[in-house]
Amino acid sequence: MAVSPELEAEIHRLHHAEGWPGGTVARQLGIHDDVVRRVLGLAAPPMRPRRASIVDDYVPFIKETLTQWPTLRSTRIFDMVRDRGFPGAARTVRRHVARLRPRKPREAFLRTSPLIGEQSQIDWAFIGNVDVDGTRRALWMFVIILSWSRAIWAESCFAMDASAVARSLVRASTAFGGVTRQWLFDNPKTIVIERVTEDIVRFHPLLLSTTTALRVQPRLCTPRRANEKGKVERAIRFMRDRALSGWTPTTIDDANQRLRCFCDGVALDRPHPTIINKTVRQCLIEEQERLLALPEHLPPTDEFRSAVVDKTAFVRFDANDYSVPHDLVGKTVTVIASDSVVRVVDVGVAVARHHRSYSRKRVVEDPQHRSNLIARKQAAKNVKRREQLQERFPAFVKLIERWLEEARNVGSCVARCHIIHDLYGDEIFAEAVDDFGARGLIDPGALESLCEQLRQQRSPRPTPASPPSHPNDRDVTPHELESYDEPTNRRR
Repeated sequence: MAVSPELEAEIHRLHHAEGWPGGTVARQLGIHDDVVRRVLGLAAPPMRPRRASIVDDYVPFIKETLTQWPTLRSTRIFDMVRDRGFPGAARTVRRHVARLRPRKPREAFLRTSPLIGEQSQIDWAFIGNVDVDGTRRALWMFVIILSWSRAIWAESCFAMDASAVARSLVRASTAFGGVTRQWLFDNPKTIVIERVTEDIVRFHPLLLSTTTALRVQPRLCTPRRANEKGKVERAIRFMRDRALSGWTPTTIDDANQRLRCFCDGVALDRPHPTIINKTVRQCLIEEQERLLALPEHLPPTDEFRSAVVDKTAFVRFDANDYSVPHDLVGKTVTVIASDSVVRVVDVGVAVARHHRSYSRKRVVEDPQHRSNLIARKQAAKNVKRREQLQERFPAFVKLIERWLEEARNVGSCVARCHIIHDLYGDEIFAEAVDDFGARGLIDPGALESLCEQLRQQRSPRPTPASPPSHPNDRDVTPHELESYDEPTNRRR
């Protein structure tokens, strides 16, 4: 520690004039004891002799074992020395093993300079949780950096599946105005399905279709070697410290707006880390001239899944239910989902379109689908009633034709006639229908009036009979009741 002349003078004054010991001077001035001893020219305190340990007899064996197997665990070494008569505890061996274990030499990395327009590095980072209609969803940040110019593009997303990766890559390429010749990824399952060796790799089909359309070569880092994509790792740290520090996301739109402003402002205006006297924005303008041009038609990035329409005319996608027309119940349809829209396609024809919900266990229903299903149910009931009345009363067909000509609601008219029929019976209803048609009437209320008139004609109300005259009073002579107990036909 460098000491100023003023501090040295104060140390000498307190020690020689005031008589303070060196430890008191160090404690009061807040400096180390070695600094006070160095300024005062005092000798260092003698080191205490090391005490003997019960492990000392086993140190040569431990050294030999660690030389042969440097990564052997201390607990295994403890078992080995215990079998050789060691009487101590495992923690004693652990302390000595930590001191005696040979240190792994630090690896030296080769510094490389990327070619302009040659490579981009891609990675993801978790940035928090947000509430979506009462459901907590993890929010991720997709980051891509151009290795030469160090230009960053980032966006937030709810998923890291293959379709979400493809959408982010296409949007990033559009924002940069082109693509580099290589995309360097880590090894997640959304990128690589299987990896046998460093060169034998099976990429995800959707990623391959995207790279093929954009004419980009996908490449993978060596597993557990994050230094190979250190530029994007450093970019994520830079964004955490400058854009995300002290901020909590509330919605995905809020997060995207913040990332977009940061990438277009602070991230582009920062000095380039290796090119002197140039900003990242200036280097990006230079690199954009070397990027591969985008094709006329960008590759599709929608997610395709097959689904079976359940008995309530809904399909399940991403833990939510989306309505479809009722005539597709039991069929297998194709669900095509983007990051904002969910479409349902049946044999190449779009039958439903909904706004995508990122919540869980939500019912997304088109009101037209529900109204059509309700009308279908009501129509089926009315058709059944209509068929019953047409079979029993042939003249009822002309009434239906007349209602259709007058643009009446046939369903409600049939339902009203069915109630009239149940009230008055077949005979009165048949005669009333014939009379109704002959008169050219339309309203079912008139049919009910005719039925009531016929009922009154066939069963008129009886006239009340006059009470009979009161009979004359007479005297009744009672007789003995014993004769009732005697049998009338006695067998002899």
